[in-house]
Amino acid sequence: MANPPSEHTASSTGLDGLEHRAAAPAHRVGWGFITLYTLAFISTSLLFLAPLLVTLALKVNSLVGIERAPSGLAVVTGIAALLAMVGNPFFGKLSDRTASRLGMRRPWMVIGLVGGSLGILVVALAPSIPVVLIGWCIAQLLFNALLAALVAVLPDQVPAAQRGSVAGVLGVCVPIASVSGTFLVQLFTGNRLAMFLAPCAIGGLFVLLFAVRLDDRRLAKEDKPAWSLRELASTFYVSPRKSPDFAWAFASRFMFVLAYAFLATYQVYYLLDKIGSAEADVPRQIFLGTLVQSAVVVAASLSGGTLSDRTGRRKVFVLTASIVYGLAMFVLAVASDFNGFLVGMAIGGLGFGVYVAVDLALAVDVLPDKDNAAKDLGVFNIAGALPFSVAPGVAPAILAIGGGSYGVLYAVAGVCAIIGAVAIVPVKGVR
Repeated sequence: MANPPSEHTASSTGLDGLEHRAAAPAHRVGWGFITLYTLAFISTSLLFLAPLLVTLALKVNSLVGIERAPSGLAVVTGIAALLAMVGNPFFGKLSDRTASRLGMRRPWMVIGLVGGSLGILVVALAPSIPVVLIGWCIAQLLFNALLAALVAVLPDQVPAAQRGSVAGVLGVCVPIASVSGTFLVQLFTGNRLAMFLAPCAIGGLFVLLFAVRLDDRRLAKEDKPAWSLRELASTFYVSPRKSPDFAWAFASRFMFVLAYAFLATYQVYYLLDKIGSAEADVPRQIFLGTLVQSAVVVAASLSGGTLSDRTGRRKVFVLTASIVYGLAMFVLAVASDFNGFLVGMAIGGLGFGVYVAVDLALAVDVLPDKDNAAKDLGVFNIAGALPFSVAPGVAPAILAIGGGSYGVLYAVAGVCAIIGAVAIVPVKGVR
């Protein structure tokens, strides 16, 4: 297991302005911190997932119709995901270099929340696909500023011995956010503006609460590194030759998230086309499927993270979880009714829960540079953003080759997840 981050040049501050020299996080964090951190993570996931799972696809469908919707959605999500891929490490580097009285992470949480919510408003009111694209790009870029700062809190504040357990708790954030988001959306069915903005309002409240309470690191201005073109270029790159474990972990996450991106991006059209659902039923069906999946994810994530810490192992959990998720995609590929969809979602929840519980802890353990944790985690998060550009880019070709079959598309997703399992095997720095 890697050593905790070294923070020789940083200091830490709360909103009351009292400063103290920051050391590597040696003291265990309490449940008060973990609770607030988890609520902020749930809220951040809610901001991303509510549009991605339901409202964005329905908005595109309302503008161009079911025949043109998949290609229209591909353009919107693909371009925005490319911006997210660049934005996450860029804002992570800015966060690592922010010498603000309010701290290093807090300012970007607030900026990201406000700016991203304005982007969601643009999407909700958009009269055309180009305006939807502009709004979603703004949302993706600014929400990734929030995400980059929030993820960096893990190595900032949590000692290595607790990271698996804390990451396991954080693993429940995606399923809870998925259930909450789909519940809110179906609650406001018929009011498009409320469907988009309710998650922003509720999620924003908890993000702001955590930002206010965070005992944030503070960087002294004299310790702020100088900018250079070489330094800027390094924002988006970590050498695979110098950091092979990080590179393999990156590849594994990319393939796993690619499988998830196929599911999340196209499940509206999967239900409409393959299962034969009526459009009015889709929000409720996605909510039910997400609820079933999330119940399994929560149990798997909490137990997976704890077991990982107790055994001192990361790789076997990531490997097994990726294989199980791949099998879930094959179940969805052959499903012919809504019950089959629910079974696939439940199996997927088992794999997804264990994966998200351990993957982040493994990534933190193999970080190349502990003093630039936000930047390197930003690079790692490219593996979580790029698939949402790749998936809509290649999905139309897969659908064309497969005769328009979403079963073929989800079978390809299953293969991607299993490749992600194989990619974690060469990692040597963790067990």
